[in-house]
Amino acid sequence: MEEPPPRKIIHIDMDAFYASVEQRDNPELRGKPVAVGGARERGVVAAASYEARAYGVRSALPSVTARRRCPDLIFVKPRFDVYSAISREIRAIFAAYTELIEPLSLDEAYLDVSGAESARAVAEQIRARIKAELGLTASAGVSYNKFIAKLASDQNKPNGLCVITPANGPRFVESLPVSRFHGVGPKTAERMKTLGIETGADLKAQSIQFLKAHFGSFADYLFGAARGMDDRPVRANRVLKSVGAERTFFQDMTDPNELAEALETVLEALMTRVERAGASGRTVTLKVKFADFRTITRARSFTAVICDRATIGAAGQGLLSALCPVPLGIRLLGLTLSALAEDEDEQQLGLSI
Repeated sequence: MEEPPPRKIIHIDMDAFYASVEQRDNPELRGKPVAVGGARERGVVAAASYEARAYGVRSALPSVTARRRCPDLIFVKPRFDVYSAISREIRAIFAAYTELIEPLSLDEAYLDVSGAESARAVAEQIRARIKAELGLTASAGVSYNKFIAKLASDQNKPNGLCVITPANGPRFVESLPVSRFHGVGPKTAERMKTLGIETGADLKAQSIQFLKAHFGSFADYLFGAARGMDDRPVRANRVLKSVGAERTFFQDMTDPNELAEALETVLEALMTRVERAGASGRTVTLKVKFADFRTITRARSFTAVICDRATIGAAGQGLLSALCPVPLGIRLLGLTLSALAEDEDEQQLGLSI
């Protein structure tokens, strides 16, 4: 029995989406370092232009740190209603080429175009239409699976296109640092480094037994990824599960007022994700990690869905207040909105700041 032909997957990722929209709509911002987010002391950067990124300004960075890195940084208040409207226009362009669209957020999505003669041509047409119709640029990765398509979309950013064929996929993966692999965060990458694993080739050299001994259930994914393998299909109309944000502090905190202010920073990051995903839910969960690394959660549920900052913030602060005074210092606070209403995206959205 013959194997089915490889899938043709495109990963589209808008370039510095929020910041690019602001620069498009305000010519005075073009060519300048721009951060979308709160400028106040405990604000957080939601997005940064490429001019700002040159200074090390990134999303989720505290605004005070961003300002320190780039004194000329221009802060712009987010306009999530505008970003959501543009996202719908982008998806309408996608729909002209395929029904198999898996959005990951407002600014990126997977497309399965296996029925097309040329996936590269489709990606080029989509990028051209986004530029002509919306005045924005997008980068695209084209490959035979989701894992490599996502890697490829980041390869030639901004405004780039990268095609990785089945013949070139394994070699492409071997050449990359494991820190670029989806799911390998800074802590996992550092742990891999201590084991002598820094590139895809290093990872491929490890046996499945070795990977299971060190990474448990994550081993199967790593074993396949190191070989350019990923069988996940593009899933249209997925349902968002939860949206979360958390912050680890440099020093353990005990003062109730300082903790309340710190939770506001976490709330701002959470609301960026909530608004970006267009999410609403019924349960607010507070996560607290103490100085001795003991972690607890407390939750409050509502009879109707909520999505506004005031209600979510009040619920989180109420849960925190009930724990005060704390017997030990707190080293991490987190907030999650869950039991979400049905939406067209599914993703465990998390943000560490």
